[in-house]
Amino acid sequence: MTAPVGRRSRLYAGLGGAVLGLGAVTYVGVVDPHRPGAIFPFCPFKVLTGWDCPGCGGLRMTHDVLHGDLAAAAMDNVFVLVGLPVLVLWAVLRRNRGQQVFSTAVLVTIGIAAVVWTVVRNLPGFPLVPTMLSS
Repeated sequence: MTAPVGRRSRLYAGLGGAVLGLGAVTYVGVVDPHRPGAIFPFCPFKVLTGWDCPGCGGLRMTHDVLHGDLAAAAMDNVFVLVGLPVLVLWAVLRRNRGQQVFSTAVLVTIGIAAVVWTVVRNLPGFPLVPTMLSS
């Protein structure tokens, strides 16, 4: 018996997404985003405002985590380094309990935390900033 078309399409889409995600993580692990000239997407928020957004340094952080350098990863983006695993754990626990994963209150809290992090990380002299290595 064959799977229904909609189910098969979701399976293929999921597999395709997983392959693309694995390829992206592999690229970030191999190509060092700390190096000038590395080919990575730019941050439109930073280009428009000159400020680091909540995700700025995320690619560098991912590279550092893949290479086991958690201190450098925290320097690049401690908000995502800590926040993403906490958010995933939260979602898994809520889903296992049959509860709504992202209520309005949770989404508002995430939004406020991101805005506060953006302001704090852009204060003059704030020590945790994405790093760039010279060539």
